Amino acid sequence: MELKKLSMEHPQKITNDFVQQVITTGKQYCIFLYKSGPNRNQPPEEEEAIQGAHLRYLFTLRAEGKLAINGPVMDDSELLGVGVFNLTDKEEVKKLLAEDPAVIAGRLIYEIHQWFSIPGDSLP
Repeated sequence: MELKKLSMEHPQKITNDFVQQVITTGKQYCIFLYKSGPNRNQPPEEEEAIQGAHLRYLFTLRAEGKLAINGPVMDDSELLGVGVFNLTDKEEVKKLLAEDPAVIAGRLIYEIHQWFSIPGDSLP
């Protein structure tokens, strides 16, 4: 059976066999959660410079194919951002996140978790 992308435009019957087939195509990733760091009191111009460097760094990781998706959390919580690395090695991800200018400046801290998903899934 050929696996088709699930969508409302091309509905298909979701059977146990179908679910098992899709799961066998899955792979491990690393997700990260950015949270408020201990040093968030920089002057506005320094904060802006750190944020610019942070975004350029994340876009570079995306361009290199290491970071699959990321973005800010849009509510008032301690959680500030979420991302998914196209990598399985938590130590490699830890090294990459430790080089983020916002982490170096203490504006952000992070958690890393191993995660399983289906390659090719995307946001609408």
